[in-house]
Amino acid sequence: MRKTYLLFILLTLLSSCGSSRKASKSSKRKTVITTKTETKKPISKTAESIIAYAKRFKGTKYKYGGTTKKGMDCSGLIYTSFGAHDIVMPRTTKELSSTGDWVDIKKIQEGDLVFFATRKNSRKVNHVGIVTNVRNGEVSFIHSSTSRGVIISKISERYWYLAYVQARRYL
Repeated sequence: MRKTYLLFILLTLLSSCGSSRKASKSSKRKTVITTKTETKKPISKTAESIIAYAKRFKGTKYKYGGTTKKGMDCSGLIYTSFGAHDIVMPRTTKELSSTGDWVDIKKIQEGDLVFFATRKNSRKVNHVGIVTNVRNGEVSFIHSSTSRGVIISKISERYWYLAYVQARRYL
């Protein structure tokens, strides 16, 4: 019984909020998502502050259900970062992915949330991050991965490009 319980916990951790596979730092196929720089609005002070707060957690290890420096999951990062600025957010990735305003990938701005489906053969959203930078078609986002904790990645990395599902705006 105890072994079954431990196996269940392990499977839950590996299947939630990201993937245990490492995102490749470089890929043979470089994909660039273009954005229109001439229509880009300057980053709002609130978005700037939320991003700065989220970056304070860089290096924090992954912990399912975590919302502190001791450990954090992907939706916990969003919940904590927005909450520190008195913006009430849903706690789970699933709830986050169905609220807010849908945003076309070409119109993504800093502070928007990006959603991914990282499970093999599934388009069901299970991972989320906050857009930290949009420059020359490159979209960077901060998130908590199961394998590397809180890090900044780019949507153009093959792993994230293939897993991308949608973006949503809350600000």
